[in-house]
Amino acid sequence: MKNIVVIGSGKIGSTIARLLVDTGDYNVAVVDRSAEQLAYIEDGPALSTVKLEIDDDASLVALLSGKFAVLSAAPFQLTVGIATAAAKAGVHYLDLTEDVESTRQVKRIAKTAKTAFIPQCGLAPGFISIVASDLAGKFDSLDSVRLRVGALPQFPSNALNYNLTWSTDGVINEYIQPCEAVVNGELVEVPALEEREEFSLDGVTYEAFNTSGGLGTLCETLKGKVNTLNYRTIRYPGHAAIMKALLHDLGLRHRRDVFKDILEHALPTTLQDVVIVFVTVSGRRNGRLIQETYANKIYSAEIDGRITSAIQITTASSICAVLDLLAAGKIPRQGFIRQEDIALDAFLHNRFATYYRLEDAAHSCGPMVST
Repeated sequence: MKNIVVIGSGKIGSTIARLLVDTGDYNVAVVDRSAEQLAYIEDGPALSTVKLEIDDDASLVALLSGKFAVLSAAPFQLTVGIATAAAKAGVHYLDLTEDVESTRQVKRIAKTAKTAFIPQCGLAPGFISIVASDLAGKFDSLDSVRLRVGALPQFPSNALNYNLTWSTDGVINEYIQPCEAVVNGELVEVPALEEREEFSLDGVTYEAFNTSGGLGTLCETLKGKVNTLNYRTIRYPGHAAIMKALLHDLGLRHRRDVFKDILEHALPTTLQDVVIVFVTVSGRRNGRLIQETYANKIYSAEIDGRITSAIQITTASSICAVLDLLAAGKIPRQGFIRQEDIALDAFLHNRFATYYRLEDAAHSCGPMVST
């Protein structure tokens, strides 16, 4: 039994705790500053809750000391503080952040740490980087790597064609912050919500546009090796135009609290969602220009008698799989670990990756490989 601390008792944090405890291999303490939020956690012999101010460094270090790992499912603003406390306590650190600057600081902390620091362990960044790296490794030379991911309502019913399926802070952050990309072989920053494109999958039309953070560390890893590298978020058509009007024309990018309040009071949440993963890589193999595409759809499902959203399933199962690989010694236990350092085959054969396996996932559409 390994002792794990999960910080954040929201939808993702509670799902992580449930998945880990159900294995019988982990004792989990869920930590949050909100007693009201913690009350929703069903504790038991292997699951406990702790009310704690996350920014209380001394208390957090004391709580983490002696544990195997801490998993952060907290807002990105708390990432650096949690990583700092993990280093002081000498425990392994994993997070779900999409925030670029936070990850850069985690990387600096990891340089002197005696344990593993593995940020961006969710869906995107996270699993998407593992898939892209696996496909890219099959080529002699690369031309383009294009990553597309979306968490969408199955039944859109408003002008935004969107429901809140995960962190509102995270959505706003990725719609505002500059986006890393490789264009004509050069590492550049491109604006969020721009470079809109449309594509069809299974007869449904989607749009995709630049958002921040989805590439994780791939820009650094593939710099000098690829001509084009970009990440875009998938939505139903019309979403980007409305978001640009709200954030830019009405200036809500400068009033995040107001924008967050509007979204959380106007857009209902839903458990009836679908996650789309779409990665296309092109390059040379044996002198021929080849393209390979991975595509997958993951739907909400019932887990232990509860309907669990697709974004909860994909995000929580991803970080749990990485933790499991770490515990089994299949990932280095010291230093900064990139998602692309994790082998896709090892990930997919992990017990937590069931919903990512194309042969097991209900309504899956892939993988599609075209040449």
